[in-house]
Amino acid sequence: MQLQLTRLHLRPVTTSDLDDLFRIYGDPATNTFNPAGPYPDIQHAQIVLARWINHWETHSFGNWAISLQDSPERIIGFGGLSISSYADIVINNLGYRFATEAWGKGLATEFSKYSVRYGFGELKLTEISAVVRGNHMASQKVLQKAGLQYVKEIHDVKDAPPSLLFSLTQSEWLRQSM
Repeated sequence: MQLQLTRLHLRPVTTSDLDDLFRIYGDPATNTFNPAGPYPDIQHAQIVLARWINHWETHSFGNWAISLQDSPERIIGFGGLSISSYADIVINNLGYRFATEAWGKGLATEFSKYSVRYGFGELKLTEISAVVRGNHMASQKVLQKAGLQYVKEIHDVKDAPPSLLFSLTQSEWLRQSM
């Protein structure tokens, strides 16, 4: 399954994405707002990638490798919808991370809007949520542009300030779409 958006090309993650995953998630710059920090080594990226592939096999949706349409071989990010647990709250999580070269171009917004449309339209999810750090204003704006709204603080990282939970129900999305 490969998807073409306005500027983006999406495909499910594969084992061949390991180096790109570590390049992006191991970069300190892409982890500025992540209290866990960058991935420490390629083995950690391998564990995460195996979990993502298993999610696809189990649920028939998950994280995509993201590239630009004009260069589909160059991965610029990863993201998608996954069933995740934060502070004992299970959500259909919208998540993404882009390489620094992709920042500031509206790509996260394009990706997030598509993911919401896909989640409600194709997967028939009843709610989509996202967890973002309180000081990550750029991601909060992306989520709001995709229709998600702030719900509450959650304490998901020990000894760190709370994260913010954003959410959108399918019925709210349908009302927004009209």
